[in-house]
Amino acid sequence: MTKKDAQGDDMYPKARVDALTDALFAVAMTILVLDLRPPEALNPADRLALVHALIRLWPKFFAYVLSFYVLGATWLSNIKLRSHGEFVGKGYVAWWLVYLLLATCLPFSTSVTGRFAGDGASVWLYCFNLAARAAVGYRLVVLLPALEHDEHALDRKVSLIVLMATCVLCLGLSMIDPRRSLWVFVLNVGATPLAKLIGRMRAARNAERVAR
Repeated sequence: MTKKDAQGDDMYPKARVDALTDALFAVAMTILVLDLRPPEALNPADRLALVHALIRLWPKFFAYVLSFYVLGATWLSNIKLRSHGEFVGKGYVAWWLVYLLLATCLPFSTSVTGRFAGDGASVWLYCFNLAARAAVGYRLVVLLPALEHDEHALDRKVSLIVLMATCVLCLGLSMIDPRRSLWVFVLNVGATPLAKLIGRMRAARNAERVAR
């Protein structure tokens, strides 16, 4: 059910939006693993041959772990955002649908990256998918009604900015070494400590202003 705001635009229950988001994220995170399987024609002669065949799956496994982490971290940071608004407008819902589209495309770009790890084009596809999703995610934070601008909102914004920055860096590195360029995304682990540092610096500046 929807309602109208002061301008007569349709408003949608945020709880229903969040529910569908949770469901699609769960599906996307689950189907990531479907591409992580040995070739159908694999028929190892002995245990050592099987071990070698599994080791060759490393590019797929790394892409799977990376995408699972990105989706999981995104979901966790989303649910930490505090908003007092019970309804969202058409503009928010439109961007939200684009965001979900990009999120559900991640298993595809992950599969391509895992299969063609040495090809720069696969890395570009993956980076574009992540960067576009991060950019739209940042837009959603800005549009979220009655958002509390606390440490969780700061952490979400910083995490998205760091993800976009690592996508750009990965694109540059892929022109030199496509196979190892994805390792740059490990830098996203430092997004939360960076957000905390920025938060402390802001608090210190505010304290100085009050003291004056």
